[in-house]
Amino acid sequence: MRAAPQSRLQRGAAAEALALARELARWAQAVEEPGSEPREMPDAGMFAAADQISVAGRDLAVVLTSEAEVEEAVRVVGEAQKRAGV
Repeated sequence: MRAAPQSRLQRGAAAEALALARELARWAQAVEEPGSEPREMPDAGMFAAADQISVAGRDLAVVLTSEAEVEEAVRVVGEAQKRAGV
């Protein structure tokens, strides 16, 4: 994402990245605080999308406890990457 040209970000890659960051953040929150109201990651703009994925991904990686969960997270990220075209 950081190396993606602005034109690709504007064509939907940034929106896909934000959606992925939000999904990863919700997942981490659900593990850390089961039953609590999920907080939504804000849209910080297309140039912050890669950083938002990094933060949410790290937060999720810290709370995952099984190899199956890690494999699922990798699958989710891979699918988003394909949809974003990066």
